Amino acid sequence: MSRPSVLVLRLAGPLQSWGASSRFTRRTTESAPTKSGVIGLLAAAAGIERGDDAGLAPLAALRFGVRIDQPGTRIRDFHTAHHGVTGASMPLSERFYLADAVFVAAVEGDDALITGLYDALRVPVYPPYLGRRSCPPAEPVGLGLHSDAHLEDVLASVPWQASAWYRRRHRTPQSLTVLREANADDESAKTADVLRDQPLSFDAAHRRHALRTVVTAVVPAPIPAEGGSFQNTHDPFAALDVLENESA
Repeated sequence: MSRPSVLVLRLAGPLQSWGASSRFTRRTTESAPTKSGVIGLLAAAAGIERGDDAGLAPLAALRFGVRIDQPGTRIRDFHTAHHGVTGASMPLSERFYLADAVFVAAVEGDDALITGLYDALRVPVYPPYLGRRSCPPAEPVGLGLHSDAHLEDVLASVPWQASAWYRRRHRTPQSLTVLREANADDESAKTADVLRDQPLSFDAAHRRHALRTVVTAVVPAPIPAEGGSFQNTHDPFAALDVLENESA
């Protein structure tokens, strides 16, 4: 049996939206990426079509976790649309997003599958997006591949990935929140939450999701050693800080 590996993603962008449930014209977002959304991103990169449930199954079986490095701000938007044929106005919908958030997501599984997904992220068949097509990532999402590793250890060791402007304006955190799937023998699963974001099918006409157990944990914030560097070297807000200093 192949050794397990962990693929790590950095999910950052101006807007993200990770809905686990939607009712009529109200489209909400969870406070962190859902497994369904991240598996959908990976499936798109690998070229797995929406109706290919057999191709989706190995990805859905991966163990998933996410760390909240920069929680962002929840914002609300109103969406209008018109019917493409008749031109009639569609109902006004209410949509929620996370602005300026940064997450570290990870999936654990068979080394060959994880390596293939990492390669797919570097040359994706379909472009990745952060929950909705209107939410592109700010940079490539692949953060690294860890062979012979486990989800908990990787999420506890990957350096803090908050944006440069956020690090300048906020104190270094003592700890970070991790939301992860429980192990089969995990005692914490007894008091864990459940979320309906375990993907079964992405078929547009018959999307199906099952319940998934989510354990909330806290890990010490892994800050890079002095002189170390963060993954995100591009800071689009740097110019704004320069202008602010010049006008002061």
